[in-house]
Amino acid sequence: MQTLFLCFGEAHEKNNFLFNQGQMKHRKSEQTESVSKTSGAVSALAGDSGEERDEKIAAAVRNLTEALCESEGMELVCVEYQRESKGRVLRLYIDRPGGVRLEDCVYVSRQLSDILDVSTDPNIENIGPYSLEVTSPGPDRPVEKKADFEKFRGRKIKIRIRRQLSEGQKAKTVQGILSGISGETVEIQTAQKTVSIPFQEIRRARLVPDGA
Repeated sequence: MQTLFLCFGEAHEKNNFLFNQGQMKHRKSEQTESVSKTSGAVSALAGDSGEERDEKIAAAVRNLTEALCESEGMELVCVEYQRESKGRVLRLYIDRPGGVRLEDCVYVSRQLSDILDVSTDPNIENIGPYSLEVTSPGPDRPVEKKADFEKFRGRKIKIRIRRQLSEGQKAKTVQGILSGISGETVEIQTAQKTVSIPFQEIRRARLVPDGA
C-alpha cells in the first residue's frame, strides 16, 4: 500500500507544503505527506462486479473509520475506492468546524493504515496495492449521506446514477439544483424539469462549485 496524506481546501490555498520522506517542498495548492508500504495480491469478491466490489470496500472502510473521526471532533464526509490513472485509490474526505488541518489528515491516515493492516473484514483483508489518501472536501464536496442531501438544499449538484431512471434516458449523470430529500427520494431541479432519484440508485454525487 502506498499511503498519501492530503489536505486541500480554502484554509490551505495560500501556504501549502508537500512533505515527502522528510523533505519539505513548497506546493501552491495542497499539503501532502507520503509514505510507502506493501500489501498482498488483489482478491476480487466472488459474484460481484468491479463497481460493486469497490462500493463494498468503501463501505467497510467507512465502518472502520467513522467512530475514529467522531472521537477527534471530525466528520467523515465520504469514502471512495476506485481505479484511477495512477492505480487503485482509497480516498477519505474529512471535515471539521473551522476547516481541516494537515495534522488531521496525517492522524486519520496513520490510524486507518494501522487498522487496515490488522483488519479481518473479507471486503478489505486482501484489497491489494492501492494509494490511501485523506483530504478535506474542497469546493466540489462529495455528497454521500442522506442528511447532506437536505443540508445542501439549493446548491448545484451533479449526481451519477446506477441506471437510467426512465425509458429513453441515455445519460447516467443528472445535474441541477438540489431540492432536498424526502424519505428515500432525492429531488433536483434541472433546466427542463424536476428529477426524482431513488437514494439507492445514486452511485456518486458532488456539489458543483459556484461559477462552474
